[in-house]
Amino acid sequence: MLLDTHVVLWHERGDRRLGARARRTIAGVLQERAAAVSSISFWEIGMRIQKGRLEFLLDLDAWRRELLYQGLVEIPVDGAIAARAGLLADMHGDPADRLIVATALQGHQLVTADRRILEWPGQLSRLDASE
Repeated sequence: MLLDTHVVLWHERGDRRLGARARRTIAGVLQERAAAVSSISFWEIGMRIQKGRLEFLLDLDAWRRELLYQGLVEIPVDGAIAARAGLLADMHGDPADRLIVATALQGHQLVTADRRILEWPGQLSRLDASE
């Protein structure tokens, strides 16, 4: 199971936007070490912090290492994922979203509340994070 960037943040912050079903599912897969995040999510969080769009009191890399220690699996962006992201048909142009979707297409269910991804017509296993 692959967690979208905002889902990782919502989960860690106890944000109520993360639905009960999604919260239970994530807790279960974390225990099994079957929850993953794309490495691009940490870039995306860093960009939001740098632009002042996200208040973050922790050292981002230390937080990342703690998440990995707790069982979250990091999936690096490689050439195959990058190529797949560039070729996604009918997908909006946000590069982080494209890379996350391309990562999920490797056989992961994507947990997201992003309406543009949830409504994307491509073949992708999705779980609405707001449920």
